[in-house]
Amino acid sequence: MPHDISPLRALIADDERLLREQLRSRLAQVWPELDICGLARDGLEAVRLAEELRPDVVFLDIRMPGLTGLEAAREIVAIEGWAGHLVFATAYDEYAIRAFEQGAIDYLLKPVEVARLEVTKARILARLQSGRPSATIDAGPAPTVDALLQTLLTVQRQLQSQQSAPKLRWLQCSVGQTTRMVDVDDILFFRSDEKYTRVQTRDQEYLIRTPIRELILQLDEQRFWQIHRSAIVNVGEIAAVHRDDTGRLRVSLKHHPERLEVSRSFAHLFRQQ
Repeated sequence: MPHDISPLRALIADDERLLREQLRSRLAQVWPELDICGLARDGLEAVRLAEELRPDVVFLDIRMPGLTGLEAAREIVAIEGWAGHLVFATAYDEYAIRAFEQGAIDYLLKPVEVARLEVTKARILARLQSGRPSATIDAGPAPTVDALLQTLLTVQRQLQSQQSAPKLRWLQCSVGQTTRMVDVDDILFFRSDEKYTRVQTRDQEYLIRTPIRELILQLDEQRFWQIHRSAIVNVGEIAAVHRDDTGRLRVSLKHHPERLEVSRSFAHLFRQQ
């Protein structure tokens, strides 16, 4: 049966306050009738609030302390009588494409775009109007809760294997007919450039085809920070961080005149602890 006309209720879980508030603000814009009944700061709190509040929709960041979004989801779908909808937020779209796009659970890429939220809203409302449960595949029979849990476990293992993989030490960069081996430690920053990724050292610029979203998984996260969807910077090369007249942060470098923009989704990297 279609869902009744009472307002839907949602829980947002993200360990970054600014990102929680950003998602709540954009949901208010896209889906003003959605009641945000709870905000969770980690996976453990997400499970507790889901059990207490019984929201219709739970927005879960994949990477959170206490329990990851995936671990929290396993707990939430096991809550007796809960039949809501899961939406994951992730900065890594290859996870979303591989694991979520064909499944019962939806996903949002960070930074969350209004247009993508419209798609998520439409999908959830369509399922509610058709009377289909949350654990439903768009094509084919609905899986059991066990099948959904297994999907989440598989994704979690993929994430863990990505994180434990050896970090990139050298890059093969083509210059004309020559392929050069560039030491990753010599790279100041990576920046998307149309169909290519620009690799900048102190005295040379190269172009490679590997996208930013794949590079960030292969780099040492202690040395390289993603500061924008289209930029990764060598932390040791940062000279200063400046705020412009619009409130945007920009990074200046020790050995290059270019300034790199920091998107709002990554501004938390530069907050003082």
